[in-house]
Amino acid sequence: MTWGTELWDQFENLDKHTQWGIDFLERYSKFVKERLEIEQTYAKQLRNLVKKYCPKRSKDDEPRFSSCVSFYSILNELNDYAGQREVVAEEMGHKVYGELMRYSQDLKSERKQHLQEGRKAQQYLDQCWKQMDNSKKKFERECKEAEKSQISYDRLDNDINATKSEVEKAKSQLYLRTHSADESKNEYAAQLQNFNGEQWKHFNVAIPQIFKNLQDMDERRTVKLGETYRSFADVERRVVPIISKCLEGMVTAAKAVDQRKDSAIVVESFKSGFEPPGDYPFEDYSQNLSRTGSDNTISTPKNEGGVKPDPKHSISKTAKNKLWLFGKKPKSALAPSLEDFSHLPPEQRRKRLQARIDELSKELQKEVDQRDALNKMKDVYEKNPQMGDPQSLQPKISETMCNMEKLRSEIHKNESWLSEVEGKVGTRGDRRPSADVNHHAPHGRESPEGSYTDVPNQEHRSPPHQPDPRQAHQPDEFDDEFDDDDPLPVIGHCKALYSFNGQNEGTLLMKENEVLYIIEEDKGDGWTRARKQSGEEGYVPTSYVEIAMEKNSKGAVTYI
Repeated sequence: MTWGTELWDQFENLDKHTQWGIDFLERYSKFVKERLEIEQTYAKQLRNLVKKYCPKRSKDDEPRFSSCVSFYSILNELNDYAGQREVVAEEMGHKVYGELMRYSQDLKSERKQHLQEGRKAQQYLDQCWKQMDNSKKKFERECKEAEKSQISYDRLDNDINATKSEVEKAKSQLYLRTHSADESKNEYAAQLQNFNGEQWKHFNVAIPQIFKNLQDMDERRTVKLGETYRSFADVERRVVPIISKCLEGMVTAAKAVDQRKDSAIVVESFKSGFEPPGDYPFEDYSQNLSRTGSDNTISTPKNEGGVKPDPKHSISKTAKNKLWLFGKKPKSALAPSLEDFSHLPPEQRRKRLQARIDELSKELQKEVDQRDALNKMKDVYEKNPQMGDPQSLQPKISETMCNMEKLRSEIHKNESWLSEVEGKVGTRGDRRPSADVNHHAPHGRESPEGSYTDVPNQEHRSPPHQPDPRQAHQPDEFDDEFDDDDPLPVIGHCKALYSFNGQNEGTLLMKENEVLYIIEEDKGDGWTRARKQSGEEGYVPTSYVEIAMEKNSKGAVTYI
């Protein structure tokens, strides 16, 4: 069906229909615009939400708990998800809304042109009809005048009293009127024929073609709407795989939450290194009271030798210091942060000092690299004076050397504090570095003798200072003596870095690279109790061995 043949007389209705089609297209365009604005607002709110809950953090504030790390991973995925919503809004604005607005303008211009052509054709047909109608009316008037002239002539011709001149005049008037009527008849016939021809062309050629153009335009509008509907869905479909990856990333982050790992981090973060308080001894204040030997009287065993318990030593100092763990903290625990971290518990202090030493070592390595680069540049200038003045680099070299000395001094000071925490006597040259420092320390770190070297992996095989064997394992009043009949369990193993003759009483002979079992840790006197595979036990210098403890968090190996 075509509009030209079926709707040849519905020009006004087609005018209204095509206008409705354009209005509907613009309404859909407005819908798409509001939809993309919703997407833009949604994406902006998501990004603001991520920014609110994921602020910029310093290196020290980096999350360590798996639950926090997973949450920040989810925030990152949500931020990527917001980016995809922005992509949807951008694609809708460019491929749907923008295209619809351009097409709407084209439709308006095309519709206006077709309707103008139809109106012109209708105006031309109306003009032809008016010309035909005017010729018809003229022909009608001329015929009536001719009839009147005929009646007047017949009346005078039959009248015997009429003069000849009156009869001739009436005859002449009849002739003129008859001639005019004939001319009007011919003109009317010509105009009628012309109008019929133009009317046939109008309804069989012009109007069908104009209506066909309007029909094609409306059908193209309908097709365009269908295409934009599909584009609207395709915009969403294209981002679905990426959004699915974002959601999969959130699921992966959720699966990465490890409660045991978080619990271990809590232990690592807050472990103080103190020993739990021991039992309180019974303090008998009734020894000076006289007693009678009664069966119902509860007797208190007396101290051997009649020694009165010393109230000063009745409660362990260590226990007193630990009471704040279950009650009110002492003032020292509330003290402000100190440079040597002495306000922290031993374990936390050791970690903070070790982290500072590692950081200072990295800075020292940068200064060493800068010094080497400046020295190389200075050598090039000395060999090729035209490239630059060697003396111009001397201030920078001196400044770098000064910075190196300052860093070395800071490292030495912190290592002294670290040795104090670990119960060692003397400087870092009196102990072996930890595994982390030994494996990852940059150039410029101290050698076992305490001297700095810039050569990587350089190892001095001379043994460090030996502790005084007379001080080996001098237990205080609160240490538990071991029972020789009940062997101590193995708590680790060690490898001899140097040979030790073990001439003093209580010491153990060992050879370089010999593997021993650890049965008692160093208690701060510089000696570690070890056992050979043969069963022989004794003390060896802690600085002479590389120790790997069996019981350590995360299964890591601690080297001393």
